[in-house]
Order: sequence, then C-alpha cells, then structure tokens
Amino acid sequence: MGLGYGEMRAALEGQSLPIAFVDLDAFDRNLARHVAITKPRGTPLRVATKSVRVVALLRRLLEREPDALRGLMCYSLAEAAFLVQRGFDDLLVAYPPYRDLALAAELNRSRSVSVVVDCEAQVARLDSLGVAEGVRIPAVICLDMSFDLFGQRVGVRRSPLREPSQVVALARRIAEGRGVRFLGLLAYEAQIAGVGDASPFERALNPVKRWIKRASVSDVAMRRTAIVHALRDAGLDPALVNGGGTGSLDTTTPDSGVTEVTAGSGFFKPHLFDYYSNTHMRRLEPAAFFALEVTRLPSPSLVTCLGGGYVASGSAGRDKVPLPYLPRGLELLPMEMCGEVQTPLRVPAGVSLALGDPVVFRHAKAGELCERFERVALISEGRIVDCVPTYRGEGACFL
Repeated sequence: MGLGYGEMRAALEGQSLPIAFVDLDAFDRNLARHVAITKPRGTPLRVATKSVRVVALLRRLLEREPDALRGLMCYSLAEAAFLVQRGFDDLLVAYPPYRDLALAAELNRSRSVSVVVDCEAQVARLDSLGVAEGVRIPAVICLDMSFDLFGQRVGVRRSPLREPSQVVALARRIAEGRGVRFLGLLAYEAQIAGVGDASPFERALNPVKRWIKRASVSDVAMRRTAIVHALRDAGLDPALVNGGGTGSLDTTTPDSGVTEVTAGSGFFKPHLFDYYSNTHMRRLEPAAFFALEVTRLPSPSLVTCLGGGYVASGSAGRDKVPLPYLPRGLELLPMEMCGEVQTPLRVPAGVSLALGDPVVFRHAKAGELCERFERVALISEGRIVDCVPTYRGEGACFL
C-alpha cells in the first residue's frame, strides 16, 4: 500500500541528502486505523507529542479528526510553552521538571495545561505557585502500573503511588489547595503498550513477553478501576483517567477505567512497532523515513552511505538501530552498523546502486528521528507537497 523504492527515489530527485520525509497518505491511513479502534468506544485519543515533534503534523492530526482526538500529551513544560505560543490548548505535561514548575502557573493564565504529579513536594510547590499567579493549576496523579512478577516489577519505574489509599491521600491534598486542583489520573501500562512480543532479536523471550502482557492486561484493569472507585468513594471523582499507548489500544478500554488514551508513535510506525503480535499493530504501515546518499562503492557487493548513526534511546541492542528499508535486502555490517558519519551496507544480488542514489531507512522510534533533522519533507501521491520544520528546525530542543 505504501510507496515503493522507485516512487520514493523519484520523489526525492534533486533533494539534498540525508533527508527525513513522511508519507502523508500512510500517515493519514494510520490515523484512521487508530480512530477506528477508539472512536466506537468513546475514548478520545490524546496525541503524544514526543512521538511526532513536528508542529504541522500535530496540527494535521487534530484538524483531521477533531471529534476523536483530544489535546496533546507533552514531554516538557518548555515544550508546552512552545506549543501554546503556536495556538495549541488542552496540554497534559507528563514529565514536568521540578525546578521549572513556575512555568505551569504562567501557562494556565491563558490555556489549560495540566501537570502530572506523584508526591506531596510537587503538589505543595504547584499550589504555592498557583496562588502567587492567581490560577488553579490542574494536577494529574501518576500511578505505578508496572506488573509485579514474583517480586520483580515489569514496566516503567516512574511513580511511587500504587495503592488506592496512597492515591486518595494525594488527591485529597490537591483538592485542599488554593492554587491547584485535582483533575485526574495518568495510568500508563508500559509493559503492555511498549513491549514488542514478536521480536526477531529475542525470539526465546517472545512467549514470556506474551504471557506477561496477557496477565498484565487484567491486573492493570483491576488496579486502575479500584483506584477510580476509591477516589469516587472519597468524593474525588477524576474527570480524566489517561492510559494506554499505541501498543495497547486494543486492551485499554473504558471497562478498564480510562476516559482517554494516548498514542503517537503509531502514526509514523517506526520499525520497533513491527515486532508486535496484536492485529491492530500489524495493520499499521511505515510512514516516516530518512534517506542517505550512496557516496562510496567499496566493492561490487558493498555501498557506503553518508551519515546514519541515528540510534534510538532505551536499552541498548540491535532493535534500536535504524534499519535499511529500500531497496529491499540491504544489510548493515555487524562490525560497523550505522556510523556517526557513514553507514556501509551489503547489497544483495539483483540490486544495483550508484553514487548519489538514495537508500531509505526506518528509525527504531518515532519522534527521535526529528531530533536529527531541521525539516521534514511531506510526500503525497508520490511527490513532495511541502517541507516543514521539526522542533529542531524551529530552534527548539527540550530534552
């Protein structure tokens, strides 16, 4: 369904390389696939900005599906301020820095910018800042939704709050504040949404991962629902309960206590998302790419490209390295992989590449690609229709 090598090569003709580009038609189809899952359930989808990092594409998502999408999940208060300046509203800051919390009070003078908290110190600081600024800052309590596997926690280690009594106590403290108000919960199940269970790099672990994910689905639903009920019983009904990610859209439902879900990477579908067994992940198609130029021909079976060392964050491994995508069959060299200034590739029989030709790659993650490029070319129907700045291209770097 997506573009082939000949179509991509023709679209990039005359462009300087390296270049990042997005197939808008695939991007839009991926959005439609997300909405087909969430809209019938009545769970609005909040866009994770870290997975996009291009203002024009964030705006495109919200404008194409205004009834199905709700606001943005930001990864920095400074990023939220940047987006407020560009007209966005309804922002949830999931990773707020403690030192810069004053910015949250300033932003809430004109926009709704909610801030995630998980301890008394954060709440107290927000409360005093809100009072000083004459606003009430919406606070969202972050929960620890990791899975307890025989005493070991599987999932992201983020919040200390796991028991309903802990959450009710902090929500009550928020509700008593004059510069802060209780909005709801962030309950992200990373061990379901963020773990591929069909990885070619860890085949022996795939059955274990699938078992953990199945067990965690019911565990998360039970604990999330119990916390929501405890808050309601205490007269602290959460208006917002955010959960999920692209990888768990099929299991993060209103039955598990959520009022909205968050997703972002699935619009681009980086190659880490190839390694999931669930149906909706397999239906997504690659939409974001970068192309490197062939600059050397070391032997008849090798080419060397300029640049390419765009390795993703997370636990180090082969799955975090960019993968050659088109032409088909190109392989990285195990002793060199993607380098700082060059990337050599083994060329299969039947594939011919000349100096100056593009080689198309997929990044392991989504938005991180945009930290390496100032602009992204947008391709539709096989031709470049626009070229838009990334956050970096607008002079912004938040983390």
